[in-house]
Amino acid sequence: MATTLPPEYEVYAVRYARRDANKNDHLIFKDPHDGPMPMDYFVWAIIGGGRTFVLDAGFTAEEAAKREREFIRLPADGLRMIGVEAERVEDLIVSHLHYDHIGTWDQFPRARFHLQDSEMRYATGRQMNQKLLRHSFNFADIEGMIRVLYDDRLSFVDGTAELAPGLSVHHIGGHTVGLQSVRVWTRRGWLVLASDASHYYLNMEGPAPYRTVNSVGDMLEGYRLLYRLADSPRHVIPGHDPLVMRRYPAASKETEGIAVRLDAEPLE
Repeated sequence: MATTLPPEYEVYAVRYARRDANKNDHLIFKDPHDGPMPMDYFVWAIIGGGRTFVLDAGFTAEEAAKREREFIRLPADGLRMIGVEAERVEDLIVSHLHYDHIGTWDQFPRARFHLQDSEMRYATGRQMNQKLLRHSFNFADIEGMIRVLYDDRLSFVDGTAELAPGLSVHHIGGHTVGLQSVRVWTRRGWLVLASDASHYYLNMEGPAPYRTVNSVGDMLEGYRLLYRLADSPRHVIPGHDPLVMRRYPAASKETEGIAVRLDAEPLE
């Protein structure tokens, strides 16, 4: 009996902010060969099967100024450049609730939000008594998720869930308690959007764990899971690595330096 393949999705990374940093700003275990290691900030669009999913919502110019990040454009403005209107998006996947992944939640008024149960518990539970862990959260964003919940627009996920044929979310943990990554079927096979399950290629390739972490053990196991979910290591897309913009072709001539096609073959 023939196997029916799911629809092939187009997948885009849209860059909206950046910051300068060094390698040892990002790693738990310091590298004696420290050097520049800038960070890019992305949101992602997944389009296919008659639906559009957006992964994460980035942050605002105000938040960028507060945290000394270089703000390039609102995530919604970057998405618009690839034909995705934030106000019409019906599905927003939230990888986790750190400020740089949920900060413009209110620009998606029609969206149903998909979030791990354990991430909501984490962001509103006893571990937030620890200022070190709370630093990466923004109270207004957590309040926003409560509003979305009471507006009947929040779908909770417990572990793994298929949101559409060929598109599923998978609990990873490590960076936060309830972090999730996305597995999606594309013209080049199974692609995994790691989000912060691996900030950089270096994190999972080392492995060299990222410094903002809730559980180092879960983070290391997460790197293995990312590779198991993808067709190859080249099919795993880290969440903040500027190399993504070099390794994949621009979505169009107009979006060079702004958006790249992740379902295309890598350029290097």
